[in-house]
Amino acid sequence: YAKEREQFGKAIATFQNTAFKLADMETELQAARVMLYEAAGRLDGKTPDATRWCAMAKRFVTDTAFKVANDALQIHGGYGYLADYGVERIVRDLRVHQILEGTNEIMRVIISRDMLKD
Repeated sequence: YAKEREQFGKAIATFQNTAFKLADMETELQAARVMLYEAAGRLDGKTPDATRWCAMAKRFVTDTAFKVANDALQIHGGYGYLADYGVERIVRDLRVHQILEGTNEIMRVIISRDMLKD
């Protein structure tokens, strides 16, 4: 969409700020994906630190995905709120994932308790 939306007669994808935002979004999504796969591997392998890694992944992935979706909404401008583009649904769904299966604040408690145990 950034290649289609125009401001000042140019696609917004050509503006450095938008290009940097897109690059950051991709980088953050890929980092979250790697963390998720690492946590899943530890859970499948039944490693002793699997719970901590799952809590870290849940917290990091949902926060990152929400931020990226929110940035996508910003890139879409007012159209981001329209159901036609689907971004508004993604933002809503991701916000819920920060709460379901234990809030991200609870994930922080799980992580810190595991780090500080004797």
